[in-house]
Amino acid sequence: MFCRHFFSFSASRLRFSACGLCSLYPVAFSFSQRLQHLMKPIVVFVLGGPGAGKGTQCAHIVAKYGYTHLSAGDLLRDERKRPGSQYGELIENYIKDGKIVPVEITISLLKRAMDETMAVNSQKNKFLIDGFPRNEDNLQGWNKTMDGKADVAFVLFFDCDNEVIAISICLQFSQMLYEER
Repeated sequence: MFCRHFFSFSASRLRFSACGLCSLYPVAFSFSQRLQHLMKPIVVFVLGGPGAGKGTQCAHIVAKYGYTHLSAGDLLRDERKRPGSQYGELIENYIKDGKIVPVEITISLLKRAMDETMAVNSQKNKFLIDGFPRNEDNLQGWNKTMDGKADVAFVLFFDCDNEVIAISICLQFSQMLYEER
């Protein structure tokens, strides 16, 4: 019962085509079904390798289509630094050991961020989740925890060859060095 949106990526532009979610709902949906659908977060998982352009394209989608961008990595890093965090030390240990943080923690941080955003503005219910799920366990955890609480509209996957990613990372690094001067 979720709307299907499609993004297609080309080197020169991002194209968007939409069906029902933006404004049109099938007549078969009752008013309460439409209202329930509007109250739940609409999620797009954004996946791809480092330097593939996830953050750049998310910024464009946020500006043009009003989504809220949530980076799983940023949420984990912020929680790790937050004074009094119940997960901070655990997250620190997992990251230090190069392990993936337990899915329950990542999902709870994502859910909290979505709930806080929607509490401030109930119409801000469209989310780009960058860097999650990272593996099958993450996906199963999401399905188990968020079933009926959020609708995943689709996955936006950036498939770039290693040469493009290497060039992108080098450009990002040189820009970072330049800005530090």
